[in-house]
Amino acid sequence: MTQPPSPAPQAGRPVVLRGGTVLTMDDAGTVLRDADVLVVGDRIAAVGPALEVPEGTQEVDATDGVVMPGMIDTHRHMWQTAMRGYGADWSLTQYFVWYYLEHGRRFRPEDVAAGNRLAAVEALDSGVTTVVDWSHGLQTVDHAEAAVDALQSVPGRYVLAYGNIQGAPWEWTADPAVQGFLERRRTGAGDLLAFQLAFDVTGDPAFPEKAAFEVARELGLPVTTHAGVWGATNDEGVRLMHEHGFATPETVYVHAASLSPDSYHRIAATGGSISVSTESEQSAGQGYPPTWQVRAHGIPVSLSMDTSVWWSGDLFSAMRTTLGADRSREHFEAHLKGETVTQLALRAQHVVSWATRGGAAALGRDDLGRLTPGAKADVVLLKNDASPVSFPLLNPYGHVAFQAQRGDVHTVLVDGRVVKSGHRLVGVDLAAVRREVEATVEHLRADMGEDVWQAGMDPELPSGEVLDNPYQYTDYRSDSTHAAREEAFERHLAGER
Repeated sequence: MTQPPSPAPQAGRPVVLRGGTVLTMDDAGTVLRDADVLVVGDRIAAVGPALEVPEGTQEVDATDGVVMPGMIDTHRHMWQTAMRGYGADWSLTQYFVWYYLEHGRRFRPEDVAAGNRLAAVEALDSGVTTVVDWSHGLQTVDHAEAAVDALQSVPGRYVLAYGNIQGAPWEWTADPAVQGFLERRRTGAGDLLAFQLAFDVTGDPAFPEKAAFEVARELGLPVTTHAGVWGATNDEGVRLMHEHGFATPETVYVHAASLSPDSYHRIAATGGSISVSTESEQSAGQGYPPTWQVRAHGIPVSLSMDTSVWWSGDLFSAMRTTLGADRSREHFEAHLKGETVTQLALRAQHVVSWATRGGAAALGRDDLGRLTPGAKADVVLLKNDASPVSFPLLNPYGHVAFQAQRGDVHTVLVDGRVVKSGHRLVGVDLAAVRREVEATVEHLRADMGEDVWQAGMDPELPSGEVLDNPYQYTDYRSDSTHAAREEAFERHLAGER
C-alpha cells in the first residue's frame, strides 16, 4: 500500500530517516538494513537500528528505500545549463567552435546566473548535494559575481572553479580585480562555498601557465584542469606541471582520457585525483574513459557530468555509463586475446563510492561522502513507492548504480537542512528559474539571429578544418594532442592479437 508523503521537516529540528537500507560508505563499506540515520544540526549524530532520538525530532519514513550520502560532482560547467540539450549531436570540436570561438562571449552576467541557478536546482533534485562549478565562462568579474550569487541562492554545497576560456590564464589570474574578487568572496563564505582556479595546460614548452599556478599557490587555491583531452591537452602539460612542482594532492585532472602511462605515474606519485566524465568522453571524444588505467595506477577517482548542453545532469547516468564503459573495455581486451572475462573488475560499489567518497576526497573534505557520526549531514533518500522499479531491493549498490534515477530521489538534506521532501524541492520557485532561463535563450537567439541559432545545433567546422587548438589566447600547436594511448586499440588496428 502506498504510504502518504511525510510532512516537510521544519527548520532547526533534528531529523531521523527511519527503517531504510543505509549505505554508510564508511571504510568497511558497511550496509545496514532496516536502520536509521539521525541528523542533529549540520551533522550525522547516529546511524543504527531503532535509534532513540531527541524529543521533537521529525521522522521521515525510509522503509523500502536507500539512504546514502549526497552525491558529489567534481566537474560541471553550470553556466551552460540554460542551453540544455542544444548540442546533443555535437562533437568536441563543435563544442569548442561554439563556445570558445564563436558564441561564448555572448553570455552576459545574467546568463551565467541563469545557467548556474538552473544547474544548482537540478543537482539538488537528483541528489547531487555538492557541485564543482567549472566556471570557464567568467569573462569579467561581473560574470563571476553573478555566478556566485546564483549558487548561493540555492541551498546546496558548491565550489566555484574560476576560469575564463576567452583569456590567457596567466593574464586573468594576475588581474587585481579577479584576485580581489576571490579574496573578498572567500571571506566569510562559510562551509557551503569554496573556490578553485580552473584552467588548462597546453603543453607549450615555455609553460606560460606557470604564472597562473603561482597565483593559485599564493591564494591557497587548488587547481582543476582538463588533462588528456584529444586535440587540446597532452602528456607534456602533465609533465610540465610535475617538473615545476605544481602537481599536488589537491590537483584534479578532468578526463585524463588520452594520456600515456608516464602521465598516470606522475599523477599517482603526486597524489592527484582524476574526475571521469564518462558520458562526455564516450560521446564527445576526449578519449576512451580511463577508469581501467586509473585503477591500475591507484589514482583516486571522482565522477562528473561535464555539461547539460549535451547530457543529463545527474550522477546516476555517470555511474551507469562508467560501469558500462569499463566493462566493455575489459571484455574487448580479453576478446582480442581470445579470452573470456569471468570476473568483472569494476563493481557497482566502486562507482557509488566514486560518486560520494571519491568526490569528497578530491575536494579534501573527509567530512563529506559518508554517513558516519560526526560527518556533515548531506543525505539522500531514494524511495519511490509509486515505481515498480523500486522493489525488490536485493543488491543496494547495484540498485543505486543500475536501477535508480532522479525521480526516485525522495528526500535530500544539505548541511542538515531539508531541501527536498516527498519528491518535491523545498522553497524553490521553479517558475522564476524557468523565466530567467527563457530570457537567456531569447537573448542568445536574438543576438545570434535565428538562422545562426538553428545552424548551431549542427554547426559546420571553420573552413572545413579540424580545430587542433581551441585556445585563442595562444598560437601553440602540437601533434601530440592527437596521439592515441590505448594499447589494446592500437594492437587491434594493427591487426595484432
